[in-house]
Amino acid sequence: MVLMALDHARDFFTSFAIDPTDLKTTTVALFVTRFVTHYCAPVFIFLAGVAVYLSRASGKTSSKLSLFLVKRGIWMIVLELTVVRFCWLFNVDYQFTFLQVIWAIGWSMLALAGLIFLPVRAIALIGGVIVLGHNALDRIHVAGKFAPLWSLVHEKSWKWEPVAGHKVAVLYPLVPWIGVMALGYACGAWLKRAEEERRKLLLRAGIVTTVAFFVLRAINLYGDPHPWSPQQTAAFSVLAFLNVEKYPPSLAYLLITLGPALVFLSVFDRAKTGLAKILAVYGRVPLFYYVMHLFVLNGVAYVVYVAQHKALPSPSGYEHRWSLVGVYAIWLAAVIALYPLCRIYGERKARGRSWVWSYL
Repeated sequence: MVLMALDHARDFFTSFAIDPTDLKTTTVALFVTRFVTHYCAPVFIFLAGVAVYLSRASGKTSSKLSLFLVKRGIWMIVLELTVVRFCWLFNVDYQFTFLQVIWAIGWSMLALAGLIFLPVRAIALIGGVIVLGHNALDRIHVAGKFAPLWSLVHEKSWKWEPVAGHKVAVLYPLVPWIGVMALGYACGAWLKRAEEERRKLLLRAGIVTTVAFFVLRAINLYGDPHPWSPQQTAAFSVLAFLNVEKYPPSLAYLLITLGPALVFLSVFDRAKTGLAKILAVYGRVPLFYYVMHLFVLNGVAYVVYVAQHKALPSPSGYEHRWSLVGVYAIWLAAVIALYPLCRIYGERKARGRSWVWSYL
């Protein structure tokens, strides 16, 4: 949750036109700033699947849990198209719309609403097949009237115009994310085991997954649509090796993010004091934090632009050119400012007895 704000602070205060993963123009510091935030989306969606399993393990029947996932999934999709879109763009003209992580979570929940009637092992198998095999679809390109549908399923697109003059950018094609949430659901069974057993399972799975990334990337034949190649310097050769595709998330991308995340979960399984308690405040209210951090970062960027230029920003964005030092300062300031709000909201949510709180 905290790293996610770093990525979006970079978005708002550098420029969307600057691609931190373009090895021709990036720097090591800019690339690393982007790379560490790669962990946000896959871990977010994976843990959403874990949470669904834990909810079922607490006593919910499959039917009730499925109905909840359907309603929750639809709610997330609606939020992506309304509240989240506004927080990103600060307009309601709908000339441009992103379909991003909240969209993907919503549809993944709808898919999981059907899958939960299957045995856990079957769900794990389906999730594994999707994650391992979806890159086999990379060479399929659909043109014509079915192109938008294919972009929703598997291929990133900036060109979809469902209505003339209204563009939709599909940044989170759904197929691989559904696989990630399914695997998270299956992994939830591990977290119900005894502490030492679950820590060993998470650690072993994390190490195997991470090693698999290095082996797969070294072979350089499958797992990412962009094979890597040696660069002019050793540092940039390492960046090329790590420069894996997020849109949609390649197998290599998911291995190098979920693998270390599983190791992290194992090592910090018992962390309940100090920094862990602070971070848990944000983690208990993920949707509230997500919406608020976008609103705050975009709001600050908007005010800064108006103060500097004495004019309203154009629809194309702010075109800020802050240094990374400034970006990190804005990131830390925003995260710190949101802490008391998240704590107050989390405490209120914990006291809430209405069904409404389960959707917030």
